Amino acid sequence: MSKLSNQSLWALLLGLLTQVSVYAQVQQGYFTFPIKPGERNFLAGTMGEIRPNHFHSGIDIKTEGRQGLPVYAAADGYVYRMKISSFGYGNVLYVKHPSGNTTVYAHLREFAPNIANYMREKMYTERKNELELFPEAQEVRVKKGEVIAYSGNTGSSMGPHLHFEIRDSLDRALDPLHFGFEEIIDQIPPFVQRVAVSPLDMDSRVNGQFQRREFPVAFVGDSYQVLSPISVSGKVGLEVLAYDQLDDMYNRNGFPTYEIHEKGTKLFESTVNSIDFSLGRYILSHTYRNRFTRLYKRPENLFDFYRPDSVWSGALRLHPEQERELEVRLVDTYRNTRRLLLTLQGEQASEQLRAFNSTSGNQAVDFDGHVMLLHGPVSGVGDFATFFVNGYQMEMPYSYKGSNKQTYLWDMRLGLPDSVQLCTETLFPSVNARIPLGKEVRYQDRFAEILFEENSLLDDLYLRVQPFRENGTPGIRINDPTEYLREPIEVTFDAGTFEGDRANSHVYLRYENGYRSFQGGAWDGDRIRFKTRSLGTFVIATDSIAPSLQPIRINASEIRFTIRDNLSGIRDFEAYVDGEWVLMRYEHKQSMIWSEKISNKPFKGEVVVKVRDMANNEAIYRGKI
Repeated sequence: MSKLSNQSLWALLLGLLTQVSVYAQVQQGYFTFPIKPGERNFLAGTMGEIRPNHFHSGIDIKTEGRQGLPVYAAADGYVYRMKISSFGYGNVLYVKHPSGNTTVYAHLREFAPNIANYMREKMYTERKNELELFPEAQEVRVKKGEVIAYSGNTGSSMGPHLHFEIRDSLDRALDPLHFGFEEIIDQIPPFVQRVAVSPLDMDSRVNGQFQRREFPVAFVGDSYQVLSPISVSGKVGLEVLAYDQLDDMYNRNGFPTYEIHEKGTKLFESTVNSIDFSLGRYILSHTYRNRFTRLYKRPENLFDFYRPDSVWSGALRLHPEQERELEVRLVDTYRNTRRLLLTLQGEQASEQLRAFNSTSGNQAVDFDGHVMLLHGPVSGVGDFATFFVNGYQMEMPYSYKGSNKQTYLWDMRLGLPDSVQLCTETLFPSVNARIPLGKEVRYQDRFAEILFEENSLLDDLYLRVQPFRENGTPGIRINDPTEYLREPIEVTFDAGTFEGDRANSHVYLRYENGYRSFQGGAWDGDRIRFKTRSLGTFVIATDSIAPSLQPIRINASEIRFTIRDNLSGIRDFEAYVDGEWVLMRYEHKQSMIWSEKISNKPFKGEVVVKVRDMANNEAIYRGKI
């Protein structure tokens, strides 16, 4: 008992020390605001917002819907990292300060002249159209309030703005709004859209079923409420879909803090005040399908911003007839607070559903983590299912049933069924293997081989691999797109029946709407190997069409083209005038490349521009000035 107490004490002390180290680098008044300092500013995004597969790590400052606003250095320091890129942060500067902090300025249209000249010279020296540099300390100095760049819309930005970050000495992102910027005003508490309750173990039920359920909310008085009690059995977790708004703004933002209270006692808190980029993908454990915030900590989740910071922290257990009136508090950075009230009513898990015509699930076999759900018709033949596992057979009664369907639950940690006999039919779950978290595993069968590295997974994965064909072309289906990876896996599968041109044929991730995302791949005989960070359906497609390359302007001052590709996407491009390499900038949202000179010397002579796509098709333009 004392050992457990000591472990808990050390965990608490570690959490407190982490918080102290974070707040020690939050100095009020140290930084100036990087856009229109001293004037009212507005935000398009706040830190901690749920973005695709990651937390938003800074604030997005609006720039009046246009580009070219001066961007000011937030404090004295030096540029230690800089990058010109068509994607991600686009054109970005990283500035180190004597405080130990770093500030980040992203999606820039261009750097200030002295910094731009420095970068341009390096790009010409290395003959690279996109480049990341790490200048020596103090080599590129900046002063507080100095114009270091101009705002833009480069990289993955969806509109003109400045993405601004403040990081600590360990390169963790801190919430810039904690630094006391008076340019931002927020007096509005968060808004709640929906609430969900999820079962968290085999004996859990929500309204009688092992199924996550969502519930609407109503705004009553000064709080949101779920108007009717929610019936639950066993251990369950709350999930909330919510957003924040700032004064005089219409866009929806994130906020850092969720708390669960009961009868005046705080049971749980989740506060995102700092972001460790190495753990960013664990947002997929922190949320449900990258949307609802989970108010409980799953066992595999490595984030440390929960209190208490322990496995299943925030989970709620109810006994039959127990009623728990809960208050969820949603708190933004400025401590504006909104309340959400709901009541959970404990009940005995029943085998017979009340007021339901069917049980959960639209397919014969569903999966929820390590739980396999099998749904069969209500039959007079019998109520038992027979599971065939590793040469053994086990009979199991249904867990619950409605008027036309009965559901069986199987814990796949006990073994993977080869087949299941349900009354009058036999189901084949087709789970190939259990891939444990944190281990290197190579799965192999006649059709496919998949390599999982130690850090590939976010949780144990119950692997389901199937051949797939689309219009006669082979492919592979691996689990479901709503199951997630932390780092890429390497997949090899048999594509011997493929009849296309293999030199230009690669693997694409196929979305439900038909869109295909290039994954790559290398052929080895009749098998193709590729890496992916996503699960889902993968197909082979052929891109034999070179990119389009259309001149817009070609003269002594500038060369400018539009470039597009029909499938695999643009890989790279290069330009020469009179045999000399020319720097070309790229804006993928406008499908445009344009020259950037290193001197005022007019362009003269033969112009050659080459563009390649990801399938290595090449387009070449030749002309003269």
